[in-house]
Amino acid sequence: MDMVRYKIREVSDSDKIKAFLSKARIGHLGMVDGQLPYVVPLNFVWANEKLYFHGATGGRRNQVMSRNEEVCFTVCEEYGTITDPVPAKTDTAYMSVMIFGKAEPVDELDEATFMLQEMLHKYVPGYYNRPLSKQHVDKYRSAIFHGPVQVYRINPYHITAKENPIEEGKMFAQQNK
Repeated sequence: MDMVRYKIREVSDSDKIKAFLSKARIGHLGMVDGQLPYVVPLNFVWANEKLYFHGATGGRRNQVMSRNEEVCFTVCEEYGTITDPVPAKTDTAYMSVMIFGKAEPVDELDEATFMLQEMLHKYVPGYYNRPLSKQHVDKYRSAIFHGPVQVYRINPYHITAKENPIEEGKMFAQQNK
């Protein structure tokens, strides 16, 4: 597996990577569909050193993963443009993480319930006044969209991360006209 080429931007602090993945809201699931790439944006949660997502069982994404479970999940956040008097040194402040692993369906009800509860904590914190019940999750997995909703887990075997941090005083601020 290739490592980060631009070492000065490499992030190896696992706590920083975990914090980033806990806050970022959208990631992109990259798959190989025969000879073609296929990438889908998704909501996700990072928990217990694994990445989780869910969705309806039908559709191209699930068909592709059933034929080839090897995936790459990429999360990137842009923080703005870093300016410099030399145009070639103008840059972007960002952080990105790439997770390589196998996408596996989560069939165990306890793990699926945990993951869906984590999704609610992340995307609508405090909105629901009680935790999800296993019965609700089991019903949800079998009734929505006239078929089950499937929870997936990616067990990473390789993670890379890069960052170009914000440079105070050099960030571009567009002037209102």
